[in-house]
Amino acid sequence: MQYDGNEIVVQAKPLVYGTLRELASAPTVENGFWGASLTLRLDDQPAHFLKGARPKDAVNFSNAIREDWEAAIQADLEQSRALIDALVLQIGELSNPATYPAACVVSPILERARGLDQRLLSKLPQEALEDAHRGQIDKIQGFVRNARHLRQQAISAFEERQLVQWAEFFETFESNPLTLEQRKSIVSDEDATLVLAGAGSGKTSVITAKAGYLLKSGARRPEELLLLAFASAAAKEMSERIEAKCGEPLEARTFHSLAYDIIGTVEGSKPALAAHATDDKAYLALIRDILRALVKTASEVSKSIVGWFSHTRLDEKSEWDFKKKHSYYTYIEKLDLRTLQGEQVKSFEELMIANWLYENGIEYEYEPDYEHKVSEGGFRDYCPDFRLTKSGIYIEHFGVRRTKSADGTYRLSTAPFVDREEYLAGMDWKRGVHAEHETTLIETFSYEREDGSLLDALAEKIAPFETVNPRSPETLFDRVVELNQADSFVQLLGTFLKHYKGGGYQLNECAEKGRTLKLGKRASTFLSIFEPVYSEYQTQLNGRIDFEDMILRATKYAETKEYRSPFRHILVDEFQDISRSRGRLVKALKAQHSDARIFAVGDDWQSIYRFAGSDINLMRNFGDEFGGVFDGQSGVHRTVDLGRTFRSVDQIAHAAKRFVLQNPAQLNKTVIPAGTSDMPALKVVSTIKADEKNKLEQVLHSLQGTAQRMQPVSVLLLGRYRHLAPSNLAQLRRKFSDLDISFRTIHASKGLEADHVVILNMFRGRTGFPSEIVDDPLLSLVSPEAEPFENAEERRVMYVALTRARKSVTLMGSASKQSAFVSELLDDPEYGTTGADEQVEFNHTCGECGGHLIPVPTKDGRTWYRCEHATLCGHSLNACASCGIGLPDRNKTTGMSKCSCGAEYPSCPSCEDGWLVERKGRYGSFLGCVSFPRCKGKAKIAKKKN
Repeated sequence: MQYDGNEIVVQAKPLVYGTLRELASAPTVENGFWGASLTLRLDDQPAHFLKGARPKDAVNFSNAIREDWEAAIQADLEQSRALIDALVLQIGELSNPATYPAACVVSPILERARGLDQRLLSKLPQEALEDAHRGQIDKIQGFVRNARHLRQQAISAFEERQLVQWAEFFETFESNPLTLEQRKSIVSDEDATLVLAGAGSGKTSVITAKAGYLLKSGARRPEELLLLAFASAAAKEMSERIEAKCGEPLEARTFHSLAYDIIGTVEGSKPALAAHATDDKAYLALIRDILRALVKTASEVSKSIVGWFSHTRLDEKSEWDFKKKHSYYTYIEKLDLRTLQGEQVKSFEELMIANWLYENGIEYEYEPDYEHKVSEGGFRDYCPDFRLTKSGIYIEHFGVRRTKSADGTYRLSTAPFVDREEYLAGMDWKRGVHAEHETTLIETFSYEREDGSLLDALAEKIAPFETVNPRSPETLFDRVVELNQADSFVQLLGTFLKHYKGGGYQLNECAEKGRTLKLGKRASTFLSIFEPVYSEYQTQLNGRIDFEDMILRATKYAETKEYRSPFRHILVDEFQDISRSRGRLVKALKAQHSDARIFAVGDDWQSIYRFAGSDINLMRNFGDEFGGVFDGQSGVHRTVDLGRTFRSVDQIAHAAKRFVLQNPAQLNKTVIPAGTSDMPALKVVSTIKADEKNKLEQVLHSLQGTAQRMQPVSVLLLGRYRHLAPSNLAQLRRKFSDLDISFRTIHASKGLEADHVVILNMFRGRTGFPSEIVDDPLLSLVSPEAEPFENAEERRVMYVALTRARKSVTLMGSASKQSAFVSELLDDPEYGTTGADEQVEFNHTCGECGGHLIPVPTKDGRTWYRCEHATLCGHSLNACASCGIGLPDRNKTTGMSKCSCGAEYPSCPSCEDGWLVERKGRYGSFLGCVSFPRCKGKAKIAKKKN
């Protein structure tokens, strides 16, 4: 070891250098049998040892360093006196802080204190310190050790004082005094503060009062405040309320108006807005025109576009992917398999065949009557799958696959829910009919599609009989437009484009995600179409910008600091609707000032705009996304729960909370209802299609009875979709004049409230509620990750619907296809839902496919039942002969079927849901299935005992 009066060198491998001020402590010497051992410690390094030195040399060397080191740190102590005094003062002020001790405010104090402690204070020899100095050092070191606790104490002290000091402001800011929860959220001023606001909890009051508080207290000047809303109407309302309450003109802005201003500031002028940016119809028309142009000018793309409408737009599933017939039928109905010729077909493979015929100019009929009168099984006239008009050739497509046996023969198999022997017998019967009547039959098979040869094989089989005359891509595209099949694809492209652009995605990222999600050929085909569409769309902007450009360009200017932000407080309303791109802009603005804060108000229970790009994860991970850093802890933020609702009574408020929290990913919050109700507030009314209007009128009649003179009762009719608006709404308003009746979709009802809410058409189905029309899986390539909880967003939509009501909610349920949400509310007694008990339930299963039988009233007051899959299944049953309404339920133990009216019948031995009734035959009376002639089940009439 060497020391030259300032630098210390340790001759080790590698060499170690250090100065006096880098010593962690004075050197130490210990004498041993083999000589002295000298220990020397430098900051942030392991100890260095020198062994076997002469004791006298080691002591002299150590003392020389010690004396100089103590002198140096004493000199440093004197030089740091001003810093120490300032730190002690700042730490002392935390006991009674004048401003909110946010992480961004206290963290610099902590960092200075920790640096001073490591550099100097921890090295000071206690015996050399005066008492006053020792007290200061203890205070600083105590703060370093307990910074989080001391900051939390400071926050509590500040908030308590502010609540008292600003009590009058909080009492008078609105017509009613702000609640304690609202006041706490307003005085809270962490780096990032999230106010969890339930439905009807006064979100707008909180965000406007927060702005007023910051201005009135002098914490911020108007130009340092940024209020952000998603809709211009909400922004205008906030601006007006702040000016009215505070006398300060403060403009709340939408994200787009802010972004436009940022661009104008940096570029010196604002680029023109694209004409279609504010007009959805014009935007979609532009996408459609781009598609049409690509069909005409780009041969490879035109093939992909035509192929998309032919069959690649659909999932590549088949009957073999389903175990139950009902599941397969449900899937097929959702796809709406409509051909280019216009008819609806019953399988994906039939669609491929029909569209190939149409594309190649071969005229055909779908499921025509066979030219000879032949009944299949004595029940239904034979209708082959296709007949080629010109040649008279028939095509039958057989849903069979094949596996090769060891002996080289093939074994045919059918889908899991199909009776193989019965299906193969049907194939033989059809072949026999054509052979008997000498008509030509072309056969196609599912195994041909499985090995990718279906259409090539079809072309080869047809070639001897028909000449192909392919239609041009332009003709085919015009046909698609004519059939209104282009609209949904144009909508998908338009939505995808906005998400793609707004999220800053790249095509290769989307392709890779498509492979990860196993979206198959459908995704790759879509991207091959989207790429030239996007390129042409960008070209057509021609220097103008759209709303996605606004946010992206403004964010880039904020991130690069080409735009210098004046904002030190960013207040965001309806935070649950924020998207990734908007979140980036907020972060970029906050990052420009070390003391900038974010104050966000939102309700994750009302996050229902994922289809528009909102990402609920930004709210769920609020601290990680927007929080500050303090004492080695990242994501520092404050969450305040407003809790109290000023709208709904207890039964609605608590039921809605319980309902939405079935999804464990939702943030838990306190809910304090607006009042209590002695009467049931949630009621279910069961309906069938034929009596929906009458049942709604009965509900309105009962609500009209609650109206008091000069006080109209408001009734909000809610539907999951626009088309659910009652067609006789004007008539209902006239008939129930004491009621203020309005209709909204649930999405459009956000922010509204009414005395009573009636939720229409709560049935199970594609356009039911919960809706089964899910976002196209392709949007997952440019969207936040889907939530794993079933119907996660639909559950939040239901929460929004429930919480529009002050006094009662009536759910118009279904007697035959009950909504899963209604069933949940009825089955769990904790919800307190009433109704439907006294009503006849038409919840019967189709014995043919496992679907549901729907009641259909007849003119004579009786009922018959048909399967929900009317086209694909077609099964039907007459009602019980005794009551004319119910369906007998089968008891497998007794072998009898019993109706709710009490009538009993022997169960049919041949089918799943039939029962036996007396019939007349050639040889007298016998018991035959009620479904004869579809079912031939029968039994002898038991002889009566004497």
